[in-house]
Amino acid sequence: MKTFFPLYLIVVFGVSLYLFQDPELEESIQRGSEIYYDFCVTCHKGNGKGVAFTFPPLAKSDYLLQNREASIRSVKYGKQGEIVVNGVTYNNTMDPLGLDDEEVADVMNYILNSWGNTSDKRVTIEEVESITE
Repeated sequence: MKTFFPLYLIVVFGVSLYLFQDPELEESIQRGSEIYYDFCVTCHKGNGKGVAFTFPPLAKSDYLLQNREASIRSVKYGKQGEIVVNGVTYNNTMDPLGLDDEEVADVMNYILNSWGNTSDKRVTIEEVESITE
């Protein structure tokens, strides 16, 4: 009986996690992973840690979580100039990637839910469409 209760709790917890996952978010993250490895991995690396003082980290990035709209704008239109990520200043250029709004949403969902980042709010196509240069 002593082993049954902890086992029961683990099963209930696991089932509840499965049931409460957003299937649209999971699909978006999967598509975003493919986009990331096609377009972003060269600079930001497979582990999301970037290149010190050259390409900012996406892993555990305070900038991404505190500057959601600016982060989406950077993926959508590119970025030039200084930004501070995790206390380090970066001053480089990120060229526009040529992604459509759905691809931007997908790669943002992947980034915002990888390498120690978590976001409970899914980036939608409508949100990306609303962001202009």
